[in-house]
Amino acid sequence: TYYGVDLYKKQAISELVERISDIPGVEWIRLHYAYPTHFPESLLKVMRERKNVCKYLDIALQHISDNMLTLMRRNVTKEQTYALIKKIREEVPGIHLRTTLMVGHPGESEEDFNELMEFVKEAKFERMGAFAYSEEEGTYSAIHYTDDISDEEKELRLSRLMRLQQKISADINSNKVGNQYKIIIDRLEVDGEVLISINEGDLEIGEFYSVKIVEADEFDLYGTIIMS
Repeated sequence: TYYGVDLYKKQAISELVERISDIPGVEWIRLHYAYPTHFPESLLKVMRERKNVCKYLDIALQHISDNMLTLMRRNVTKEQTYALIKKIREEVPGIHLRTTLMVGHPGESEEDFNELMEFVKEAKFERMGAFAYSEEEGTYSAIHYTDDISDEEKELRLSRLMRLQQKISADINSNKVGNQYKIIIDRLEVDGEVLISINEGDLEIGEFYSVKIVEADEFDLYGTIIMS
């Protein structure tokens, strides 16, 4: 999302994506690892209007409490984060949001963690990953903070957060059963994706297919190929 700042002294990701979408044969453009800080809102118009720009955004949020966002040096506030997610969903109807969150960072109180749980309940991310903080030598956090949360507490918080997301994901996935989607074959088996039985015939990796969703669980969708 900072593309262009070094080259043109301005954010130019929206123009880049728009120009790529004009290239014949480019069927899908999917955006990964956006940052919430100074998010280029002009990108939302491109996502909404260009058919080959996926209504999908992977945005790195890490946490939601102002205390933790400050300690993590995220340069964004809780209020700004909520406002951004609201705007993204309003500007790009049907968008799927993915994020990654961290628990157990030094200084994370029970109150901070409860704010994070409430955030996940409200945001209802279509995809969410989470991990427990692990001190890495030489990083800012390792140098400036004490790893003061036990491994047991980190794992407990991680488990609680993922159980919450598991229910949210199951509800979202169940609403897809019976719908038809365009999918691309990635590999024979992968987590958190649309899974197709290998007895569907000769499917080529890298090719697009139409699939009807017939079943869903917490993290996966199961589909059958719709033959043209």
